[in-house]
Amino acid sequence: MFDDRVDAGKRLALSLVKFQKEDCVLVAIPRGGVILAEVIARELKFPLGLVLVRKIGHPYNREYAVCAVSKSGLRCTEEEKNRLDQNWLKKEVEREKQEIERREKLYLRGRKDLSVKGKTVILVDDGVATGLTYLMAIEELRSKNPHKIIAALPMMPAEFEEKLKGVVEEIVCLNIDKDYRGAVGAYYRNFPQVTDEEVIRAIALERSGEMSRI
Repeated sequence: MFDDRVDAGKRLALSLVKFQKEDCVLVAIPRGGVILAEVIARELKFPLGLVLVRKIGHPYNREYAVCAVSKSGLRCTEEEKNRLDQNWLKKEVEREKQEIERREKLYLRGRKDLSVKGKTVILVDDGVATGLTYLMAIEELRSKNPHKIIAALPMMPAEFEEKLKGVVEEIVCLNIDKDYRGAVGAYYRNFPQVTDEEVIRAIALERSGEMSRI
């Protein structure tokens, strides 16, 4: 159990010390992942960037992710891919891409992209449930030709580990749970929603590297 995202970031940083000898870029998934990543970036002096991806929730249960979207890609669960109303999905994809563009402008304010080409990328989030957005983020990063990708997470369901093994070079996870508790927030004593203002503040505090969208 983690006290909050800052606590999770501090603990995760201890497990990432070994990568200080490599040419690393720390990449966070907003919003929650940025809080952890800002802590790790300060502790380990890694440059910090963002990868902007969004989940699409089921029309009858918005918390249950059925697809994930980036500016250039879409990923859906196999069981839902052919059952979803395609007109509904098209509208949702467009809506979430607009949200990605809004966040890009708000968070980065014209800063240039941080290059990950040829670098070791450490991808941070505050945890995963279905893992769709995390896999979408990996796909987005892989298209930028990094040297390798390290998955860095405080927690994940054990069944997600097998999915990760085929798409990243290494996994650093503090709690791989065989008895998943049903929500990422169940692994934190305090797990409030992260606001845009908190993300912007975390970005402002991170000055050892150029904060940017990947």
